[in-house]
Amino acid sequence: MMDHSAPYDYAWSGAGASRCIQVPLDQLTLPVDVVRRALPHLTASPLYPMVTDHIAHLTGTIDDLLDDPASAGLEEITIGLTRALVASAVRQDHHTRTVLAETRLAQIRAYVRRHLTEPDLRPARIAAAAAHHISERHLYKLCAQAGFSLNRWIIEQRLEGAREELARSSSSSRTIAAVARHWGFSDPTHFSHRFKDAYGISPRDVRAAAHEKS
Repeated sequence: MMDHSAPYDYAWSGAGASRCIQVPLDQLTLPVDVVRRALPHLTASPLYPMVTDHIAHLTGTIDDLLDDPASAGLEEITIGLTRALVASAVRQDHHTRTVLAETRLAQIRAYVRRHLTEPDLRPARIAAAAAHHISERHLYKLCAQAGFSLNRWIIEQRLEGAREELARSSSSSRTIAAVARHWGFSDPTHFSHRFKDAYGISPRDVRAAAHEKS
């Protein structure tokens, strides 16, 4: 990690390449002194392998990820992981505890987005997932502290995924009912009501507009 607001050197010898992300300091929401104290100690953090692996996958598959509706929110997740890495590399304090809680929530959001189309995506499964290992009660507590309803947010994310798919002319070969099922809605009528309540327009009208543009 390099702090672009301070002098630094960066070089290597021989063949090779580098992958990186740039995060504006104000988006880390950490004091500058905390960031600078963390720089020499990042590799000692237990989060270091996870964050470097995330960066490698992110930069190596960015084109495919940008084409995937389920990848919405990658920026938020990446910033959250970076913030957690910095916070965990300094002594345990208020910033560290707060950031680690935020990072766990970011991991939960990322997990949900990856599995949005799976019908058995329920709070018990999310809480028990490999990256979380928390109780369902603690999961709801994290969400409440962040000010959002987990169940409502999952429905919102599924509706948004369905809307983006219906708005693509390339999805016209799949019926609206099939799109609804793909995004976790088993009842097409219930899906249409939810969709219209959320966007003020029916799924059929979204598809028709996509046909007119193509």
